[in-house]
Amino acid sequence: METIQVVLDRKLLKAADLAAKRQQLNRSALIRQALERHLKHLHELELEDRDRRGYRAQPQREEEFRAWEDAASWPRP
Repeated sequence: METIQVVLDRKLLKAADLAAKRQQLNRSALIRQALERHLKHLHELELEDRDRRGYRAQPQREEEFRAWEDAASWPRP
């Protein structure tokens, strides 16, 4: 692992320390977890945006999903 220096304002540092204590983690572990979650979230947003652009560039045609409507509908009594 590498050691880095991060500048936090006093209020954020106190909140981080309190959260770390509640989670029974040290400050470094808390910050690592938060950064990992944030990077994963950014990656998911990028994938969603890529899919959105793809569907805009090539929208689904009605006949592509029509066959699935019958399979997905509730049976009639």
